[in-house]
Amino acid sequence: MKIDFAPRSLPLERRLQTAAVLQWVFSFLALAQTCIIIFIALLFTRFWIISVLYGVYWFYDWDTPSQGGRRSHFLRSSVVWRYMRDYFPITLVKTADLDPQQNYIFGSHPHGVLIAGGFTNFCTEATGFHELFPGITPYLLMLPLWFRAPFFRDYIMSGGLIPSDRESAAYLLQNKQKGNAVIIAVGGAPESLDARPGAYTLLLKNRKGFVKLAIQHGASLVPVFSFGENELFDQVDNPKGSWLRFIQEKLQKAMGVALPLFHARGVFQYSFGLLPYRKPIWTVVGKPIKVVENSNPSAEEIDRMHQTYMEELCKLFEEHKTKYNVPADKHLTFI
Repeated sequence: MKIDFAPRSLPLERRLQTAAVLQWVFSFLALAQTCIIIFIALLFTRFWIISVLYGVYWFYDWDTPSQGGRRSHFLRSSVVWRYMRDYFPITLVKTADLDPQQNYIFGSHPHGVLIAGGFTNFCTEATGFHELFPGITPYLLMLPLWFRAPFFRDYIMSGGLIPSDRESAAYLLQNKQKGNAVIIAVGGAPESLDARPGAYTLLLKNRKGFVKLAIQHGASLVPVFSFGENELFDQVDNPKGSWLRFIQEKLQKAMGVALPLFHARGVFQYSFGLLPYRKPIWTVVGKPIKVVENSNPSAEEIDRMHQTYMEELCKLFEEHKTKYNVPADKHLTFI
């Protein structure tokens, strides 16, 4: 295989963009495991007191992730995220105002491999979320497993990440101060197994828990689509029924974490590696869908609202697709 090396004369700006994305990919794939190793290793050194003190703090701070977390404006506003934004680049697109006296559930689509658009737009200030939606505080849901990793839990909380369980979301949605936006990657980890260039298939048809949650708390539903998210990585072929897909689905059910075999480019060459391609992402935030609060909604009520949500998501996709490099003959497919 011929290797396409990056030119030596690249501007410093582009090198800093690549470095920013490299640290993000490392954080996503290996930082939690690294933090666990460090926590345990310190116990067998003269610095054991660090792990002991952290363990005491961790015990008393155990419930914080499920109670809104602990975000850091300093870290969310870091210049690192602006370099990451410009690498692709990533743009946040507003289509309607959001009332800060309401709470919201954003349905984020598609999940993609590493949910680059969702992270950059909602866990950092790089794309100007608070300028576009003043008075709204975004919280992106992440697998609860990662909040059990020492040190790493504090890092992800600083970006506004909270566990993806009903209790954590409900804590924010029942907050009387309002202005909270819970962002759910509805397709979740299983959807990442179908994330590849040109894919417009969403795992949504039977995903109704977020709709029920919205009705129970009277939170408006907001469809969000990141055009370009699936263009960032190639993936080893894993069609339904293949041995690879069978193994991936079994591991996903056992661990809760999907393991897509993805690849794209490297740091110093463009032929292979785990860095995403430099492809633009446009995250379009749709109009809010008004939800009537009902603490005990019927199955029919949930189904109706779920159908309305899918129709609005399709409308959002169709209205914007040609502006964002999607062929006119492409449409969303729900499974």
